[in-house]
Amino acid sequence: MAAALLSTAIGTVAHAQAAFLDQPYNAAAADRGQAAFGQNCGRCHGANLAGGEFGPTLTGAPFAMHWQGQTGGALLTYLQTKMPPGGAGTLPSDTYADLAAYIMKANGAAPGAGAALTPAPAPAAGGRPLRTGLETRAQPKDSTALRVEAERKAKLGALTPVSDAMLASPPDADWLMWRRTYGVSGFSKLKQIDRTNVARLVPAWSWSLPVSQNETTPIVHDGVLFVTSAGTVQALDAATGDLLWQYVRPIQSTNLNGGAQHRNKGMAIWGDKLIADTVDKHVVALDIHTGKVVWDHEVAGPDAPTDPENVKPQTFGVPIVADGKVILGVSLAIDTPSGNFIAALDANTGQELWRFKTVAQPGQPGGDSWNGAPPSERYGGGLWTGASYDPVRKLVFFGTGNTYDAGTLLQPQPRKGESNDALYTDTTLALDVQTGKLAWFYQHMQRDVWDMDWVFEQTLATLPVDGRPRDVVMTAGKLAIFDVMDRATGQYLFSKDLGLQNLVTAIDPKTGRKTTNPAVEPESGKAKLLCPSSAGARSWPTTAMDPDSHVVYVPITETCTDYKWTARTPAEVAKGGLDMAYPVRARPDADGNYGRLEAVDLVTRQPLWTVRQRAGMTSSVLGLSTGVVFAGSMDRRFHAYDAKTGKILWETRLAASPSSSPITYAVNGEQYVAVVVGGGGAFDGAARPFTPEIDSPAPGMSVVVFKLGKN
Repeated sequence: MAAALLSTAIGTVAHAQAAFLDQPYNAAAADRGQAAFGQNCGRCHGANLAGGEFGPTLTGAPFAMHWQGQTGGALLTYLQTKMPPGGAGTLPSDTYADLAAYIMKANGAAPGAGAALTPAPAPAAGGRPLRTGLETRAQPKDSTALRVEAERKAKLGALTPVSDAMLASPPDADWLMWRRTYGVSGFSKLKQIDRTNVARLVPAWSWSLPVSQNETTPIVHDGVLFVTSAGTVQALDAATGDLLWQYVRPIQSTNLNGGAQHRNKGMAIWGDKLIADTVDKHVVALDIHTGKVVWDHEVAGPDAPTDPENVKPQTFGVPIVADGKVILGVSLAIDTPSGNFIAALDANTGQELWRFKTVAQPGQPGGDSWNGAPPSERYGGGLWTGASYDPVRKLVFFGTGNTYDAGTLLQPQPRKGESNDALYTDTTLALDVQTGKLAWFYQHMQRDVWDMDWVFEQTLATLPVDGRPRDVVMTAGKLAIFDVMDRATGQYLFSKDLGLQNLVTAIDPKTGRKTTNPAVEPESGKAKLLCPSSAGARSWPTTAMDPDSHVVYVPITETCTDYKWTARTPAEVAKGGLDMAYPVRARPDADGNYGRLEAVDLVTRQPLWTVRQRAGMTSSVLGLSTGVVFAGSMDRRFHAYDAKTGKILWETRLAASPSSSPITYAVNGEQYVAVVVGGGGAFDGAARPFTPEIDSPAPGMSVVVFKLGKN
């Protein structure tokens, strides 16, 4: 069998190499052609030339046999004169050349240095088989295919522009941003699914996605669901799952693995534009009706290499659109000093308007808080989730991560600084949306040398505090300690510790400043028991907060670590990497259950209920105003819980863990719940060493959608 398979594979390559030999193609054109194929041809021929409902595969032995001995110019001529069916010649000539180059590359033809394809005369009648393998299957004019195409165009044509007012107060049927609202509550007002009928949920549809390290949130508007994975953005009919259009990002750098390393958490929508980040450090705006690129802007860090093969990792947080600006956080490689930043782009053009560095620079507030270290030795302040926004105060809120080199703060520096607090790590930043200027900041953890980020969602709410309502911003770091601040000023109000950590021993009731445990103070080469582990008691999977009851629902995984810091010389620091090690271990009181969902009343500051399970939590929480919350875990289970008691009301087993943020929406009065499945993120496997019986399926991504079944 192995020999037969090998023979088949060799034959396939041989056929591919036998076609298009006389005229090499331009490699850059092939990359452009990949994107053009996704936009113009993928609906019929499949996202990766693998064949679709209306068109055959364009790779492999059968296709190559049709083109054996023919030229790349002949392929280009055929595309220009025959494709697309019913609209031959309607694409720009350069696009046809790019498409031909992409098809040639996919079939094993070799590129040439700077060569460009030129058309060739079409084969004489009878000189070659009429069927080349490119034809779309013929459809009569009154066929189902034409009806479906008309419905697709009507669906896309009915999409309305998304206004600022809609973002500030989203329609109940839509899910327009990462956590649905600017306040990142993760709660929906839809009422069809409730505690009495949620057990009737059944699969509505599903759709496979390209494989990536996805943690994404789909967006839904006017009955169209937008989802992204591995550099591919797709528009789907939110009621049926039918593909409406797709955009495929050409990836030039081989070390980006075709986009499989992309860890995307969501997109933004504004006007008639869908805004997405790409694995190659760009942000693109796509027309919501067609998927065509409106603008494309590179958002690169300082001293970014121009050679795509030397590109360093760069992670974007979830973009939001506020005040006509695309605002997102950017995290560079851990060995990039003083480089993480928040950027604002003009939502109409992509032009960068302002940038705010999250590592305080000399001369700025907090600029001398790095133990005297120069900017070239300051690492951290990462931003890898999304922002929240107060449209009344025109303030945008971000949380930041820790330092990536603990030795900068632990070891003596040539010059003594004012402190070693390391601003703006582990900090809530409030920025003026129009200028990017710092309005206020609150540092949750000074001198975090344990990797206990406070980079997560900044939830906006109005809470009763000391007998009167206060507009607040609330967040919790990996320690699962919630800090609540006044939204306008940053004044500290109160904290709530969920009791899963051994690092903080006291919190000042007036300032919120935290006292750390001397027993876990880093000593070079000496392991210390630290709870939680660097994965966090909670991490990027976000909480959901009921804006009416003021109850927050928190997904948690219970782990610890034998933390070890190793002192390094400046030369060793310059080589990059971390000086901290975090071998994961179970909690000293572990009972075999590692996953936890907890409901906390923020008015009484007391827990309402806790549900524990063996599998670690992997998804964000989705809340419904009808008293239901959804969350998923590493064992591929997706649960619906009673929001008042924590009782499991419904569960299903998915194809892979739901390492993403679930959503709910409605089309034509019918409510749906959607979640992207497919693990791969860091938090997804936080408890895996302790649960060896929980199998992890092979990589695979899909969006799965549920609706109520019949009684």
